[in-house]
Amino acid sequence: MKKLGLFYLAVRNIRRKLFRTVSIMMSVAVVAGTLFSATMVIYSVKRSIAVGTERLGADILVVPADAETKARGVLVSGEPSTFYMDRSVLDKVKAVEGVAQVSPQVFIESSSFSCCYVGNAMLVGFDPQTDFSVKSWLADFSIKEFGPDDIIAGRGIPTMVGRTLKFYGHDFNVVGVLAQTGMTFLDSSAFIRMDAAYRMAEESAKKAVKPITVTPDQISAVLVKVAPDYTPQRVAVKINYAVDGVKSIPSDEVIATVKDQLSKLLTYLLTIGGIVWVMALLLIAVVFSMIVNERQREIGLFRAMGAKKGFMFKLLVTEAALLTTAGGVVGVALGGIMVFSFKNLITTQLKVPYLWPSTAFIVELLAGCILVSLVTGVLAVLYPAALSARMEPYNAIRKGE
Repeated sequence: MKKLGLFYLAVRNIRRKLFRTVSIMMSVAVVAGTLFSATMVIYSVKRSIAVGTERLGADILVVPADAETKARGVLVSGEPSTFYMDRSVLDKVKAVEGVAQVSPQVFIESSSFSCCYVGNAMLVGFDPQTDFSVKSWLADFSIKEFGPDDIIAGRGIPTMVGRTLKFYGHDFNVVGVLAQTGMTFLDSSAFIRMDAAYRMAEESAKKAVKPITVTPDQISAVLVKVAPDYTPQRVAVKINYAVDGVKSIPSDEVIATVKDQLSKLLTYLLTIGGIVWVMALLLIAVVFSMIVNERQREIGLFRAMGAKKGFMFKLLVTEAALLTTAGGVVGVALGGIMVFSFKNLITTQLKVPYLWPSTAFIVELLAGCILVSLVTGVLAVLYPAALSARMEPYNAIRKGE
C-alpha cells in the first residue's frame, strides 16, 4: 500500500507523458528564470550604486561644464577620463550658500606604456587637509597617516598591501586595497595624495614616455558635502548659478541616470515574464483539464475502490506542484547561469555598475521564485482538480470506456 501513496502516484503519472511534462516544466522555467535574472540584475546595480555612493562620501560632484558627460561616464561606468579646471573654482564653490565642506580631486589616466603598472586605470589625487572621502577609509586599514608616496588601490587593480606600484615612473607603496563596490570608478582606481600627483606629473617629463600635462593650479573635481538644512539638488542649482563654467552633479542624479538606463530593460523583462506567466497558467490549466478527461475511467475506479472525493483533487494538485516546482528550480538555475555568464556583458553594454547581492538575498530570491512557480501550478490546476473531485464513480467509468 505504501507504493500507492499520493506522491508515488503523482510521480508515476508525471513520468507517463514525457513531452507534456517537459512542456509544462519549461514554460514555468521561463517565468522563474526571467523573474530571478531580472531581480538579480536590478538589485545588484542598485546595491552597487548604494555602496559606491556611500564610499564616495560626497553629496555633489562639481566638474567643468564641458566635461559633464565625461564625469558621468567616470562615475557610472568607470571610463577613465581626464578633465581640468582652475583651482579658483574651489573657493567659489565653498562660498555658495548650503555648502558645508569642499575638497578637490585631480584625475589622471594611467598610461598603457611600461611607465605604468597597469594601463587605463584612474589615478585620483586627493587633498589630505580637506578630504572627507578617502581619509574615512583609512580606519579600515588601520592607517593613521597617509604618507606622500602611499596609495590605496581599488579591488580591480591586481595588487596587495605591501607591494609597490609604478605610475609614470613614480613608485607608490600600497597601504590598502578597497573592498569591491561594483562601481568601476572605485574598483579600478588608485588613490594618492594630490601633492604626489602633481609631483608625479612634474617628474613624468623625464621618467615617462607620455608625460602628464596637469599643473598644481588645476583640479578635476570638487567634492561637496551639503549643510543639514539643504538638499543636494537645491545646492547644486545654487552652485551652477553662482560659479561660471561648472556643472554640479548630485549623487541622486547618478542613481537616476542608471535607473533610466535600466528602465527599458526592466520593462522588457517584466513584460515577457508577465506574458509567459499568463501563458503558463493557461497551459497548465488546459493540460490538466485534458488529463481529467483522459483519466475519467481511472478516477472512477479510484472512487469505486473507496477513494474519497478529495483524493483525486489532492493527486492533481500534487502533480502540478511537483511539475511547476521542478520547473522553478530549472528556471532559477538557468537564470543564475545566465546572469553569472553575462555579468561583464551587462556592465559593458548597459554601462552600469554591478555588485553581487549577499548570499542571504540570493537564497531568499531563489526561494521566492520557486514559491511563485509552485503557486502558479496550484492556481492553474484548481478548476480541473475540483472537476475531478465532483465526478461520480459509475459515470466516470462509463465515459472513460
